[in-house]
Amino acid sequence: METKATILHADLGRTVTVRVRFADMHSITRSVTLDAPISATAILAEIAEELVRVALADHPDERTVSLLAISLSHLERHWKLQLELPLGLEDEKRRPGSRRGMARWTADRAIDVIRDRFGWDAVGYGSVALGLSRSVPDEFRELAEKDL
Repeated sequence: METKATILHADLGRTVTVRVRFADMHSITRSVTLDAPISATAILAEIAEELVRVALADHPDERTVSLLAISLSHLERHWKLQLELPLGLEDEKRRPGSRRGMARWTADRAIDVIRDRFGWDAVGYGSVALGLSRSVPDEFRELAEKDL
């Protein structure tokens, strides 16, 4: 039996930037550069959400957003991830080497593997998949019952 070894790697980024454009075409940007690079979707989303909240708080009179863009820059390629001691730091849950950060990174990699094998539509958000009907689509049921 032949086995394949897979080396996990990720492109991580240190700077998260959000751009918010309002209905009058006025745009603002907010960004943060992190001490440790990140790649986990959930961590990126949390940071971007905070940046957008700050941007909107700075412009309380604006009611309509016509564009929201999120980018990750200062990219690095890491082949290994340094684990961190749980020191109770404020940003610990977002640090890639923390227990939570590793769990989020592992979940992203698992989704990538599933999508590589079964296609992009094999994994998605439950709220989108269930829609208004709140029932599981036949395609997902067939996939769940399929012998892998």
